[in-house]
Amino acid sequence: MTIIETAKCILKEGPVCDPCLGRQFGKLSTGLTNAQRGFAIKTEMSMQAAADGDRETQQLLAPAFAQARKVLGIEGQDEECWLCRGLFQNPENIQKWADRCIESVSGYEHDTLLVGTKVPPIYSEKEEVIWAECGVAHAEPLKAELNREVGKAVSQKTGKEVDFKRPDVVFTIDLAADRVVPKINSLFIYGRYNKYVRDIPQTRWPCRECGGKGKKGEAECEHCKGTGKMYPTSVEEQINHEVIDEFKAGDAILHGAGREDIDGRMLGDGRPFVMEVINPRVRWVDLDALRERINAYASEKVAVSGLHYVDKDSVEQVKSIKPDKTYRLKVIYNDDISIETLKSSLATLSNSTILQRTPVRVSHRRADLERKRKVHSITLGELNEADKYFTITVRCEGGLYVKELVSGDNGRTSPSLSALLNRQARVTELDVMNVEGGISWQDHMVKEKRPGTSSQRR
Repeated sequence: MTIIETAKCILKEGPVCDPCLGRQFGKLSTGLTNAQRGFAIKTEMSMQAAADGDRETQQLLAPAFAQARKVLGIEGQDEECWLCRGLFQNPENIQKWADRCIESVSGYEHDTLLVGTKVPPIYSEKEEVIWAECGVAHAEPLKAELNREVGKAVSQKTGKEVDFKRPDVVFTIDLAADRVVPKINSLFIYGRYNKYVRDIPQTRWPCRECGGKGKKGEAECEHCKGTGKMYPTSVEEQINHEVIDEFKAGDAILHGAGREDIDGRMLGDGRPFVMEVINPRVRWVDLDALRERINAYASEKVAVSGLHYVDKDSVEQVKSIKPDKTYRLKVIYNDDISIETLKSSLATLSNSTILQRTPVRVSHRRADLERKRKVHSITLGELNEADKYFTITVRCEGGLYVKELVSGDNGRTSPSLSALLNRQARVTELDVMNVEGGISWQDHMVKEKRPGTSSQRR
């Protein structure tokens, strides 16, 4: 069918406003609004009907086109649009939804936005009917037009930019509930952290007895003394205390490039991490000042460095990297060993491939797999034969369980230092001295979009 024939078919279903009629041909031509398309089609139909004396077409147009009513001498106004129920007939409706979007994020700092719509089934069902019955092939869905027009109106009123990839805020217009639901997207900060004390985990560890509730039934959980946590604090909490305060956020979650053992320290240049700031009211703070606040709060426990704003993709990248690591281990033993035997055993392990089944100590939360990991080098440090301990520095592939490299874990790690020494040895202190590499944060750097400011969030 021609465009005019298709339009007649659509109008036979009921009165249709200019935007809704134009939207059925929304993918044809550019530089026109749907309202302009619809008005042009109705005008062409009306002119052709007048030339042909086609009163049937004029009668078809009359409920939704003032010019047709004028030709027919009919008084009145356009009837409510059959497709949108008047949503697009009154331009003030678009402004109303734009104002409600703006009001819904009052008090939230943002630079970019996106509008989405939750459409009741009745709207989409009507569109699908006319698409099928009238052979409509170039239509734009109702919600696409509402998203675009409300998004434009919000952008014009606020000066914020529409961003289809990762907006700071997403507005969902719920037509059935007659409300706007805003979603404040997280922001992300990349950096490195050092942990200077032992016996605190990387992230919050809910109590296994009460599931983090602090209670069992109506009584206080005896295991965690009502705290809901296995440990009083964590690296995550030492960092996010000031992050939550500065960004006026709901929470902040640490995503690390691996994790050190609870009893291990993280020294050297620190471990790469991304902090996800959830539901922030403030999106732009001075990261140098934030670093100083974090380090003052977490003094002598945790410190951060190299903070930069990054995008969401950095989380997946920092969690997936397998950097080589260097450890310093204090190892104790019971039976006497000769320094020659120790040195030869360490030489055997250097530049070797280790087979490791999942250690018993983590088997409750890790799949029982066999892994191959490379030991690049091992060097002997202090040797105290009187107190029966020595220190070693191990540089190895990421993912190697270095405690089990020493103990052997009852044969689950092979070769092991204990097996080579023919003596039982175990690690009593562990320090991560270096986590090599990290992510190329420059590839994930978030550009600031507000005028009159620097090119990077600061």
